[in-house]
Amino acid sequence: MQDLTSIDKPVSHIHFIGGEKGGVGKSMVSRLLAQYFIDRQMPFVGFDTDRSHGALLRFYADYASPALVDRYEALDLIVEAAVEQPGRRVLVDLAAQTDEPLVRWMDESGVLEMAEEAGFTLTYWHVMDSGRDSVDLLSRLLDRFGSRVQYVLVRNHLRGDDFSLLENSGQQARALDLGAKVVTLKRLHDVVVHKIDAHNSSFWAARNGSGPEGSGLGMMERQRLQKWQSGAYGDFDRAGV
Repeated sequence: MQDLTSIDKPVSHIHFIGGEKGGVGKSMVSRLLAQYFIDRQMPFVGFDTDRSHGALLRFYADYASPALVDRYEALDLIVEAAVEQPGRRVLVDLAAQTDEPLVRWMDESGVLEMAEEAGFTLTYWHVMDSGRDSVDLLSRLLDRFGSRVQYVLVRNHLRGDDFSLLENSGQQARALDLGAKVVTLKRLHDVVVHKIDAHNSSFWAARNGSGPEGSGLGMMERQRLQKWQSGAYGDFDRAGV
């Protein structure tokens, strides 16, 4: 007889926003995903691994907590957050050069095995600029996890728009064969980015307000921000976030 308790049970999703290399735009993707979850009314909780200037803690403090990657008890909270509330999204903004301690924790704690047993998914968002380092790091990521996690490749045009190195390397095709999704983050006008960051604004506040409670964006700057977000949200929808 079929176990009715297993039918349509909500599944939690842990999203690691990484790329290992500094300056590729991981925190921008994390902030955009946080706003996406809010706008789509998807329950989520965030964890920020940056010790010095964590973007989730800065821009979405009501939703985020710190998580030090060299402390297992801090990383354990990520899994506990997924298991305790089925259907929740767990967003983890990974600082640069945190892959090794993260993988060590996952291996020694049996996180991948627990995901199968407890019914949550693990997705690694590999945020990339257009350089060789990002391609090499993708190759290492695929070697490490293979088909054991889900992947989203983020081609970040804020850090370059010629991704021919990636396309010709064979690594994008390899990731696609493993079921990876590809997201293209288009360029947002530099002045808009600088104003938002200078005012410590969430994307919602930047889009809907001005002055002290917003970002000081003008009408057309808010329009550009909205158009940029809409394009990214379309890619997120297609990636099945």
